[in-house]
Amino acid sequence: MNFFSRSWLAALAVAVAGASHAQGVIKIGEVNSYKVTPSYLDHYKRGWQLALDEINGSGGVLGRKLEVISRDDNGNPGDAVRVAEELYSREGVRLYFGGFLSNVAVALGDFAKNRQVLYLFGEPGTDRVIWSEGNRYVYRLGPSTYMSVAMLANEAAKQNKKRWALVYPNYELGQSAAATFKKLLKSQQPDVEFVAEQAPPLGKVDAGAIAQALLDAKPDAIFNVLFGADLGRFVREGNSRKLFDSVQVYSMLTGRPEYLDPLGAEAPQGWIVTGYPWYSLGTPESKKFVEAYRKKFSDFPRMGSLVGYSTLHALAQGLRKAGSADPEAVVTSFKGLGVDTPMGPVVFRAQDNQSTMGAYIGKVALKDGKGYMVDYRYIDGASVVPSDSEVSKLRPAK
Repeated sequence: MNFFSRSWLAALAVAVAGASHAQGVIKIGEVNSYKVTPSYLDHYKRGWQLALDEINGSGGVLGRKLEVISRDDNGNPGDAVRVAEELYSREGVRLYFGGFLSNVAVALGDFAKNRQVLYLFGEPGTDRVIWSEGNRYVYRLGPSTYMSVAMLANEAAKQNKKRWALVYPNYELGQSAAATFKKLLKSQQPDVEFVAEQAPPLGKVDAGAIAQALLDAKPDAIFNVLFGADLGRFVREGNSRKLFDSVQVYSMLTGRPEYLDPLGAEAPQGWIVTGYPWYSLGTPESKKFVEAYRKKFSDFPRMGSLVGYSTLHALAQGLRKAGSADPEAVVTSFKGLGVDTPMGPVVFRAQDNQSTMGAYIGKVALKDGKGYMVDYRYIDGASVVPSDSEVSKLRPAK
């Protein structure tokens, strides 16, 4: 055998080995803003790591293990698309999940459409990713902004408060939430008045000035969308000025442990919030998840943990239904896909690729110097979505 024959055979062996290895795993890309929002995403990452262990520990999917290749997007849409492209070209990734910040998600949704790859978003609330800029390659597990706001607006309408103030971060999520709340509340209570709006930049809240401006406006109730460190500053300044003593506050996200726990004894009692009261949920699905999470991490789960866990399990279920890792097959399999989660079963709607995952709504109370959700109930996401005819107007055919 001459040198060239031996070289050709060696190259062929390497190629065959590489192809065999590639068939051994299903590569999945995960892009997220870990450096920018660690309070949520550190727990989210733990959630999908637990799911990955469970999936691979039970033999993987379609006889193959899953390999998650994770990248940080720095909270920047341009960086997010760049690293997603790198995973596509260098790693051969055709299936993606992740996404937290709404503006980043919009950019990644456009990437998915252009590259014709599946992108399963876990958390970003922006309605743009499923409606005005939605496409067949993008699905979302967590409740949309519209769904979350509708839960609170329905509760608010029951109280018949007339003078309202709004506080929200001045970016996609906050702007959309405020506009939706005004629209939905006005439809149920035509005589409502919106007497003040405060929209500070995300992460740059002048909480003292905001609290004083709201106090001067003399609202009957407040709708709040601030979260994380911004929420803590607002609560502290509002408490010191006794802003919340005479007004009812309806607040998105505040009941999530990521945002409620850091408030400690300053947790705002009586606020109506959406969140995740993991500590008192008695369903078998929830207990199993909490026990597995605590065993692996010696810690309790947050909402991010549940979302990360459920997102990767949903992707695995889509692969099973498709019977293939081909992105077109998996995209198609998600239409009407049913998935079991620690919150109960959800379905990915064929109308807009949005799942029916709901949320818990209840009141904040203090116990042992810490905030908890009490008097809560689960709102099924299917009960707070627009009608099919409305969705057809909101989501262009694509």
